[in-house]
Amino acid sequence: MFRRADGAATYLLILDGNRTRGFPKGHLKRGEPPLDAARREIAEETGLDHLVLHGELGVIDWFFRARGSLIHKYCHLYLFESAAGDVVPQGAEGITACTWYGLDDALRAVTYENARVVLKAAGELVQALPAEREPARET
Repeated sequence: MFRRADGAATYLLILDGNRTRGFPKGHLKRGEPPLDAARREIAEETGLDHLVLHGELGVIDWFFRARGSLIHKYCHLYLFESAAGDVVPQGAEGITACTWYGLDDALRAVTYENARVVLKAAGELVQALPAEREPARET
C-alpha cells in the first residue's frame, strides 16, 4: 500500500499486537479470491477502502509453530494505492498503529526479511509508474 504526494511515495506499515511491523494481511473466507481478501483485510485493519490496484507483488510463505503444530502460511501481496483517507488501526485485531513511511524508513522499520524483499519490489514498481496522476480505476 502506498500513497503519493508532492512527487514522493510513502508506504503503509501496521504494528500488530506482537510488535511486528508489516503489511495488512489475514485469512481468506471460504471461496474468497486472494485479491478480494486483500482489499477486505486492508479496509478492516486500516480503515482505507478506496484503493487502486497497480499489480501483484507475489506470494510469500513461511512456517511457524502454533499450539505445538507446524503451520505453513501463504500470503498473496498486491500493490494498492490509496490517494486519500485517514488510517484507523483496528484495535480489535491487535493493530496498534498504521504509519506511512518513506521507502528507506519503511525498509528499516519492517520486521521480517521476506516482507522487506516485497517492499523493495513495491518501491521499484512505484518508481516505474507514471508521475502522480488521477488514479486509473478502482478494482
